Amino acid sequence: MIAFFAIAVLALIFAPSMWIRYVMKRYAVDRPDYPGTGGELARHLLDRADLDHVKVEITPVGDHYDPTDKAVRLSPANHDGRSLTAVAVAAHEVAHALQDASGYGPLIWRTRMARTVHTIQRIGSGILLATPLIGLLTRAPSIILLEIGAGIALMSTSVIAHAVTLPVELDASFKRALPILQSGDYLDESDFPAARKVLKAAAYTYVSAALMSLLNVMNWLRILR
Repeated sequence: MIAFFAIAVLALIFAPSMWIRYVMKRYAVDRPDYPGTGGELARHLLDRADLDHVKVEITPVGDHYDPTDKAVRLSPANHDGRSLTAVAVAAHEVAHALQDASGYGPLIWRTRMARTVHTIQRIGSGILLATPLIGLLTRAPSIILLEIGAGIALMSTSVIAHAVTLPVELDASFKRALPILQSGDYLDESDFPAARKVLKAAAYTYVSAALMSLLNVMNWLRILR
């Protein structure tokens, strides 16, 4: 029974990530009929929105918009590729730049929260790493349990932070990126069902990240058990 529960939990955690990778890969096929790459589309959309100060860069760490550096960052495949995935992901990240330019509250709040959570996570990791040493020095079970509880609670903030960003991602995909692609005739009408899937996958990337953060917390619990 315990093994079945463990398998179910792991399936719940890994399934969204696997689905996102499947969708992104499925529509990453080169399309010679597209007039430009994902990077070129991002530059065009930013210029059209009078956001010429926002940079378009290649990144090895995953597609994202950096509101601090004012940069749309795309993976090499999406920056240089002429695929449906490249086009949809580029539009999604540009949508975040549009959110930033318009002072979209949820994005501002998420950016501030991300900085805070990063600091909190480092503190939480430090507390958990110090637990064995504190245990040897104090030999007080109550202090050890309190320290473990505090460390896990601090680490869990990452799960919450990733989960609450979903409205920001859905707004970027379906209230901004999709209308842009539709109104600008950047895709053929037959491509839009697939484009919606890619935009959905882009939006749910943070849900996948939240679940992977949960797995990290579970690993700490297993180590400290």
